[in-house]
Amino acid sequence: MEQIVSRHYAVFCPICGQRGMDDGLTLSCSRDHGPALLQSDYLVKEFAPKTDCEGLFRYRDWLPVTRTFPTRARTVVFQSEELCTQLGLPNLWIAFNGYWPERGAHLETATFKELEAYAVLGRLPSDPPVLVVASAGNTAAAFATVCSRYRRPCLLVVPRRGLARMRLRTPLDPAVKLVVLDGADYSDAIALAESVAALPGFQAEGGVRNIGRRDGLATVLYAGVEAMGRMPDHYVQAVGSGAGAIAVHEAAARLLATGRYGSDLPRLLLCQNASFAPLAESWKSGTRHLSTCSADDARAATRTVFADELTNRFPPYAVRSGIYDVLTESAGDMLTVEREAAEYERKVFSKAESVDIEPASAVALAGLRQAVTAGRIPEEAVVLLNVTGGGRARLAQDHPLYDAEPTLIVDLQDETVEGTVPRIAGLFPDRIH
Repeated sequence: MEQIVSRHYAVFCPICGQRGMDDGLTLSCSRDHGPALLQSDYLVKEFAPKTDCEGLFRYRDWLPVTRTFPTRARTVVFQSEELCTQLGLPNLWIAFNGYWPERGAHLETATFKELEAYAVLGRLPSDPPVLVVASAGNTAAAFATVCSRYRRPCLLVVPRRGLARMRLRTPLDPAVKLVVLDGADYSDAIALAESVAALPGFQAEGGVRNIGRRDGLATVLYAGVEAMGRMPDHYVQAVGSGAGAIAVHEAAARLLATGRYGSDLPRLLLCQNASFAPLAESWKSGTRHLSTCSADDARAATRTVFADELTNRFPPYAVRSGIYDVLTESAGDMLTVEREAAEYERKVFSKAESVDIEPASAVALAGLRQAVTAGRIPEEAVVLLNVTGGGRARLAQDHPLYDAEPTLIVDLQDETVEGTVPRIAGLFPDRIH
């Protein structure tokens, strides 16, 4: 059963400094200025994981939640002797997010998106509106699982390609509706979800703007610091929106403020597919300007990239406290990875540890090897590699899985957004005013 906890945090804007209590839904500052990512400020200033909990809620003092849920969902951190040797990094640590029972990893949708889902649900008010979530597949699977378990009304909008990632331990609860888009990519799903979320009775989950999502992902670093006993020098992750990287950067600042973990932020090394890399291209330009491409070019790239979950056309690069800022503050960098290199590293990890990893995780490992080969990471450096998803094949071996059944299929080549939105809203008749 869920457990109510006292409100122990405030929300503030990094631009104007406005502070206030959280209603569980706010995604942006109400004042008239440029866009910024709201941040959380906790009453507890020390890093003190709770020993009465094995999942991510052991870090509940630093999660923006008013309720917790019983779960084993968490990041598992360990060292791989084989990978340390191969890469010449004796202080390499793996933050594994997925399903791997022998390691104590029990994320039942096999990616770190589950950490987001639990924290977002813990932040919601007691009688929430319909939560509207756009996803390339993994996020939808996580919210489908958690919202079904606790019967929270949720609308999931997913491009057809993402449906392959939505094989779940249990069928969808009637409170959860799944809309699948044909002829569309992830950015199309985002645009349609935002149109529905603007209706009364509906609420955008918010993606990177949601402090619940980011602080849920921040638990990856907390688990790393618990295991390592120190802050990493370098943090490596593959990114689409970059929400996880922003979250880790914010978490690092919170840890440094305790005075127990030195004074240096981990250098962020963020990786993308070489054939679709808006964040890397933007960072290479040396400006805050986000590089963009046409919708048609983006859809074509999405069909050919190795890790299509990383193909966000409009990542939070320029926004205050977004990717440009966290890369600048951490003296970080962006790398791009060719398909062949990612395919190779996927096999390397599987052979070394006898568990499968997701395409994005292989991109991160390939980026790490690239950085080591180029001499950009010293041999003695303490490195935390975020394997953002793994164990999907193992999960299918251990448990019967159900294909998520679409509630509605929409072909955006034949229908307009204006005509589609009322049909989608009609899936929740009790919420229409």
